[in-house]
Amino acid sequence: MEIYWLLGIPLTGGTFLALWGCRRHAPEINALFSLATLAAAAWLTRRIIEQGPLTVGDGWFFIDSFNVFLVALTAFVAFTTALFSRPYMRIEAEHGRLNPQRLRLYHSSYQIFIGAMLLALTTNNMGILWVAMEAATLATVLLVSLYRTPASLEAAWKYFILCGVGIALALFGTILLYFAAEKVLGPGGTALLWTELDGVKGELEPTVLQLAFVFLLVGYGTKVGLAPLHSWLPDAHAEGPTPVSAVLSGLLLNVALYAVMRSKVLVDGALGTDMAGNLMMGFGLLSVVLAAFLIRRQTDVKRMFAYSSIEHMGLITFAFGMGGAVANFAALLHMTMHSLTKSAIFFAVGHATQKAGTQLMDDIRGLIRTNPTIGWGLMLGTVAILGVPPFGVFASEFLIITTAMHDHPWATPFLLLALGVAFASIFGKVQPMVFGETELPKLPYQPALTPVFMHLGLVLMLGLFIPAYLADWYRQAAQLLGG
Repeated sequence: MEIYWLLGIPLTGGTFLALWGCRRHAPEINALFSLATLAAAAWLTRRIIEQGPLTVGDGWFFIDSFNVFLVALTAFVAFTTALFSRPYMRIEAEHGRLNPQRLRLYHSSYQIFIGAMLLALTTNNMGILWVAMEAATLATVLLVSLYRTPASLEAAWKYFILCGVGIALALFGTILLYFAAEKVLGPGGTALLWTELDGVKGELEPTVLQLAFVFLLVGYGTKVGLAPLHSWLPDAHAEGPTPVSAVLSGLLLNVALYAVMRSKVLVDGALGTDMAGNLMMGFGLLSVVLAAFLIRRQTDVKRMFAYSSIEHMGLITFAFGMGGAVANFAALLHMTMHSLTKSAIFFAVGHATQKAGTQLMDDIRGLIRTNPTIGWGLMLGTVAILGVPPFGVFASEFLIITTAMHDHPWATPFLLLALGVAFASIFGKVQPMVFGETELPKLPYQPALTPVFMHLGLVLMLGLFIPAYLADWYRQAAQLLGG
């Protein structure tokens, strides 16, 4: 029953807001639907923790410790982003950048986007997983193009084309997966059910599984933002509304990587080799290094943090590629830290760019004087995402680096170089934004920064102390991934 509430609430919210999303209280309604989704996710999470994995709907939905962790994270960040978008989108409307019809499109597409991601996370059918990822892509195309400027339309078109090609490759990989499973499980819907595939993975044709994983990794890896398939991501972040940047970085990239990891478990069982892990390590390491050096060239603050997302998703992919209990634990922890921290940064950046009227970093100065809460929110978020202790990103990066030193020492210099370059570049650009001299007046309104400090507080807490029940949760999820 919980799963139907989880998926039904955002679908109902999207339909309701498509009809009444241009009304004055639409932002509050959007936040209420997101809160109801969070409550359903908490209810489902509690049941999984108490009773273990759950299969419902004649096997069409499957929830275990791995995906329920991502369900809880997705619902939480979706709710805090809805809270942030209330004042943000109202100010955009006051500035004439959005009309009531576009606000209705934003609110309804936001709920549909959240529903599509939750469907992708909870479905047991690899074909429906592909459909849900396609639905999430279409919803975010509408969100990225919301301003209808030439730059936003170009970014949305680029996003649609590149991710459309990626999703098409993932579809071919899914077809190959069905082709291999049909010989063992027989024709019909059960040949695409992940639980059925997991039970017979040792009997699946290895050559077909190898080819399927290549297509699935490249296809879903496009959505993750892995290099060299990443070029849509900075444009989509820079030209779309800031709440969309927050959920793209904090949520969508995780869901796409989830699809890759479900596929990796099957391929590892069929092959008995490290082929899938080695491919993920290669793509992940390339993403980390390339993104770190591209960060140095950025002048737009949202594009800079978009490249930071590519770097961190590359790091998570590399950790999952290494495999093992510690690396998988570290990757799951880093997923959590990145989602919470990066969304908090985009919340602060959103208010900063509204205040300055520009996204160019050279034109944003002295935030600590014009509005101290925005300044401190951006600075603390930046310090956290750069892995400075005692924030949780330091703990997850430390685990990943030390595991790489032990298992793959050849990769350690590349990781350390990339992290060092990214640290120097981002800190050097953000520091004058926060502490530089400015003649701008103080902000005439009080921004909604509760979500910023709520996220950063959780990241700080998890850096100092991980509760035992949460650590056990991560360990269980890591074991499901082959840890």
